[in-house]
Amino acid sequence: MKENTGDINTGDINTGDCNTGDCNTGDSNTGDCNTGDWNTGDWNTGDSNTGDWNTGDWNTGDWNTGDWNTGYCNSIIPKKCLIFNKEALIEDWEKADKPNWLYVNLTSWVKEINMTDKEKEAYPSYVTTGGYLKAYNSLKESYVDAWEKASEEDKLKTFKLPNYDEDVFKEVFGFTPNITKKVKVVCEGKEVWLSEESAKALNLIK
Repeated sequence: MKENTGDINTGDINTGDCNTGDCNTGDSNTGDCNTGDWNTGDWNTGDSNTGDWNTGDWNTGDWNTGDWNTGYCNSIIPKKCLIFNKEALIEDWEKADKPNWLYVNLTSWVKEINMTDKEKEAYPSYVTTGGYLKAYNSLKESYVDAWEKASEEDKLKTFKLPNYDEDVFKEVFGFTPNITKKVKVVCEGKEVWLSEESAKALNLIK
């Protein structure tokens, strides 16, 4: 399965050029799902990253919005790192129960059968490729979408991450996390989930 619209690609479903990975809209990537260039990691919008989900450049870690997030010329194995801009044990992050919504995709292949008329008009090459590569404009856009689709249980894991800080979170992910508390109520003989606010407005709970 190739379906490349770019040039000199050995991977699949690339719209950029010179990619050996898959689903890239940038150029010269060996990783997958990058919109930036020269990445060996995955899901990066920045350039020259070996880590994943970075919007900055030259990062070897993950989920960084800054640049060059490692030290220089070191031979030791560090035990500490920065999490939400504060020092913490790397072990704490490795053991943390991280929410699934963090692991976003920047690109996805949309098959012709699932394309809207507007998408077909915008991507006429679907006639020969059988679809098109849909890409988010930014990692932050994909984070917002992932958060909105996440379960309440998965969202709650976010607030339990080591050193969690709402201000830093907003800087990195582009939005302020919030959870609409839902309650199960009986309506017309059926159990349904409603926001607590709606349930109170309907006098279904006190």
